[in-house]
Amino acid sequence: MDKDILILAIESSCDETAASVVKNGRQVLSNVISSQIALHTIYGGVVPEIASRKHIEKINQVIEQALAEAKVSLEEIDAIGVTYGPGLVGALLVGVAEAKAIAYAAKKPLIGVHHIEGHVSANFIQHPELEPPFICLIVSGGHTHLVVVKDYGEFEILGRTRDDAAGEAFDKVARAIGLGYPGGPKIDKAAKEGNRHAIEFPRAKVGDSPYDFSFSGLKSAVLNYINHEKMMGNEISVPDVAASFQNAVVDSLVTRAIAAAKEYGYKKLALAGGVASNTALRAGMDESCKKENIQLYYPSPILCTDNAAMIGCAAYYEYQKGNRSCWDLNAVPNLKLGER
Repeated sequence: MDKDILILAIESSCDETAASVVKNGRQVLSNVISSQIALHTIYGGVVPEIASRKHIEKINQVIEQALAEAKVSLEEIDAIGVTYGPGLVGALLVGVAEAKAIAYAAKKPLIGVHHIEGHVSANFIQHPELEPPFICLIVSGGHTHLVVVKDYGEFEILGRTRDDAAGEAFDKVARAIGLGYPGGPKIDKAAKEGNRHAIEFPRAKVGDSPYDFSFSGLKSAVLNYINHEKMMGNEISVPDVAASFQNAVVDSLVTRAIAAAKEYGYKKLALAGGVASNTALRAGMDESCKKENIQLYYPSPILCTDNAAMIGCAAYYEYQKGNRSCWDLNAVPNLKLGER
């Protein structure tokens, strides 16, 4: 019988300090997340310097807790996986430095993991039966990608955002209508009380790239609507604005993902990233997938937002391929998907 592979994974790309122990890529033995949301809410968004300092405070604690909850010692770990990009450079450096120190001291292999690859891998944890190839829509605060997952760690990018990521647009619109930070969950909640057809906001199309996204025009349209209504002395319905904005985003995401799955002949479609926990996106994608006889996959909400279990899963498949990182591994804040 093959030996079980245990990965200790570390994630610190933004404002969550996380550590996890993952067995054989898909079994999560522990998944510890120290969130900084309350800290950054005061400022209306993530403050990079504060995030980095908090990671330094918390990282040893979350790693110790992850090992304790998994009931394994560092000696039993086979490799150390860590997010090295993309993300906030200071935040990434904390995780990378920690992982290198542990790997060097414990004489364990070091595996640098692409953060977006991690988000895709969350689906493998949630759905043990899922295997590549399939189409994946990755939607988060910093990224919006439509890709073909050709194999573990192998991607063909069909489309990406030309400007704002979907999650970034959620945060900016939430701030504009007075909902505050974090915008995604708050708009999702407010939209449940609103009429999604109250205001017809635009859906941008990128002429030369049918699978690319653009959300800056939609964001501007919402701001212009708010300013116009205020100038006219009209009362603004926050739930209606939230629902109408969310509907426009969901429509843009769903139509492109379904069209790509049909054109490229895939019957499996997965969602990944923080915005994949949005209830309207899940409902809209589920409805469209059922119409087209496409199997839809998405992780539970805890695996949609930043966590180390997804990094452990991705690291396992890199480990199986024989990929290792050198001691000069560094944080790469603008790392592109598919780059090493």
